[in-house]
Amino acid sequence: MILNKYCNDPQQGDGNNSGSPSDLNNLDSDKPRQRRRYRNFWIYIICLVVVFGLAAAAIIPLVVSRAPHTAIIRVPEGATSQTVADSVARYLGRDFADHLQRALPIATGGESLQRGAWRIDQGMTAIAAARRIGRGAQSGIRVTFVNERTVEEIAAKLAAKLDVDKDSMIAAFSDPNILSELRTDREHIIGLFLADTYEFYWTATPAEIIKKLQTHYDRFWTNERMDEAAKLHLHPREIVTIASIVDEETNQSSEKGMIGRLYINRLQKGMRLQADPTVKYAMGDFSIRRITGDMLNNPSPYNTYRYDGLPPGPIRITSGATIDAILTSRPHSYLYMCASEDFSGRHNFALDYDTHLRNARLYQQALDQRGIR
Repeated sequence: MILNKYCNDPQQGDGNNSGSPSDLNNLDSDKPRQRRRYRNFWIYIICLVVVFGLAAAAIIPLVVSRAPHTAIIRVPEGATSQTVADSVARYLGRDFADHLQRALPIATGGESLQRGAWRIDQGMTAIAAARRIGRGAQSGIRVTFVNERTVEEIAAKLAAKLDVDKDSMIAAFSDPNILSELRTDREHIIGLFLADTYEFYWTATPAEIIKKLQTHYDRFWTNERMDEAAKLHLHPREIVTIASIVDEETNQSSEKGMIGRLYINRLQKGMRLQADPTVKYAMGDFSIRRITGDMLNNPSPYNTYRYDGLPPGPIRITSGATIDAILTSRPHSYLYMCASEDFSGRHNFALDYDTHLRNARLYQQALDQRGIR
């Protein structure tokens, strides 16, 4: 009986028993699972590190690589990312182009590229450049007109700068609908091109280009300038035609108003302009340095030695500065002028024909001495 008091039933155990054999076996079987979980955790971490490392290796160059200088990148219709990359490589180098090409799908969301031109600024990252090309607003293309003389020259310059065909541009200058809308004609349309720098979208159509030129022209002709032209009894486009002749006569700014006023004096007296630049225009050769008698007989309506009044239209692009010089010129009575015999680019002015003949002989002698025919 005493033994029963101190002895336990093997199936009951007591509070100090550490566990049954089955419990110990369970503990032993958990250890491999724990090791597997531990191993899988580190494999997962390593994979994450590798993935993030590869992603960083791919992305970091896109945000670190920068354009070495500024360039305009043009994207034609149907261009691929490779086409764009090749264009970028020509201006900004192959390394930057490769990074930009990888960034384009990210920037465009896989959509096709838009036709247009975009300015990539110096220091811009590849991802920022791709975003601009893929989704940004187009950049303007600057085109400067200085002394173009024909529609063909103007069309060629526009075709070289913009995504417009030269022949299409020439056709637009003769389009009856466009001319009617502009209230002008084929001969006077060149007068809309005031010498200046204009900004167009690369994708601008011929009609859009001409409309912008007209807007610039209309803004130039303020009420004040219109009033000054009216005081001279001339229409603005007549002033433009006179200014185009003046610009061919001289590069001396100080003389332009004076020469313009001389031509106006001749018009008001019913005299022919007899302007040498109009003869050169009629001959189609502005390299001519000496006007000869046979040239004066050219039947072109632009030959002001043969026909009264102004020629049919401007003989070149003129500038706002020349127009203003004519509009604000001081009145004078000169009717004749001749290039100075010192070849300074200035002129000798005369009130009468006899004085003019003496000036002309001096210039002709200077030409002979220099062997200019």
